[in-house]
Amino acid sequence: MQKSKHYIFTSESVTEGHPDKVCDQVSDAVLDAIYKNDPYARVACECLTTTGLLVVAGEITTTTYVDVPGIARKVIRDIGYNDPAYGFDADSCGVITSIHEQSPDIAQGVVDGEGKKGEGAREVKGAGDQGLMFGYAIRETKELMPLPIMLAHKLARRLAQVRKEGVLPYLRPDGKTEVAVEYVNGKAVRLASVVIAAQHNPEVDEFTVQNDVVQKVIKPVCGKLFDRKTQVFVNATGKFVIGGPAGDTGLTGRKIIVDTYGGHGAHGGGCFSGKDPSKVDRSASYMARYVAKNIVAARLADRCEVQLAYVIGVKDPVSILVDTKGTGKVPDEKLAMAVREVFPLDPAGIIKHLKLRRPIYLKTAAYGHFGRLEPTFTWEKTDKVNQLKKRLK
Repeated sequence: MQKSKHYIFTSESVTEGHPDKVCDQVSDAVLDAIYKNDPYARVACECLTTTGLLVVAGEITTTTYVDVPGIARKVIRDIGYNDPAYGFDADSCGVITSIHEQSPDIAQGVVDGEGKKGEGAREVKGAGDQGLMFGYAIRETKELMPLPIMLAHKLARRLAQVRKEGVLPYLRPDGKTEVAVEYVNGKAVRLASVVIAAQHNPEVDEFTVQNDVVQKVIKPVCGKLFDRKTQVFVNATGKFVIGGPAGDTGLTGRKIIVDTYGGHGAHGGGCFSGKDPSKVDRSASYMARYVAKNIVAARLADRCEVQLAYVIGVKDPVSILVDTKGTGKVPDEKLAMAVREVFPLDPAGIIKHLKLRRPIYLKTAAYGHFGRLEPTFTWEKTDKVNQLKKRLK
């Protein structure tokens, strides 16, 4: 008799009030504001935040003007940093900007006609940078995402929800979640542990926080996977009062595993937030997810990892790899050939097909870029299933 394979896999997420996520959201809010009036702008916007301060820096080439400090303050306020007692709030924090145009050395390889008139002159002709990007999908949840990261995101969303709706009014914006899922023969059977860090005001005692988080956050999200043996850790140090930028410095792009698949599969070298889609770090990662998800949705594999690689200024990817981890119904090499024929993989084709020249990015900057059901997440569609099946007959 073959011995069953038993293991535990863990993923984490963070709330929108985590300092790294504050930076991601400001970066993408600046991109969205520019894209409302100039969808051909080239934007690389990054942030740093700490106690009482937010720094916005980067390279932006655009025909429009946006109020960067005003945008930043609105994001901070909407997240919930609206009280000086938090050590960081929208009205009193300093906002410093240091922005200049993108290097013309890069621009000459990315857009068609620097200095020419019309939007066509600003269309992407080559990748905005060199690099490698990965996409992943697995038949484990309805979103075709790994279960641990989906649960971690849902817990983080729930923490924000009970705070904003006044269910647990003593909570503050910062928070983290971590979920360990127990597997037997590749199937999730139970939760081994759930870890929650929930920022709160100093008046509430730790036992109230622990009980409320279990009853109002963990149990409603985790359902039957949560059992009597599940270990629960809520604010394991005893309290979590000092948080957000007052408790930890934040940076754009520092939560790349949270943004993607929670540690499942490989990860490319670049983050997403604050980058316009001419940067393949972002757009090609979205396309790689789109490809992998359609392969799994077509039941050509139970799990799939896709790698794309690009050279700055060059139109087509230098490599395409499809790896179904031994679950493919056809050879991976044939799947890779079909992918080349069915999906547009050049930067301009990716941008057009996924409709990426729109102000849609602020929503992506918290709770993951993948596994989302909102209609603006075009890379989550499974509209290439029939074409893939037809090509592989």
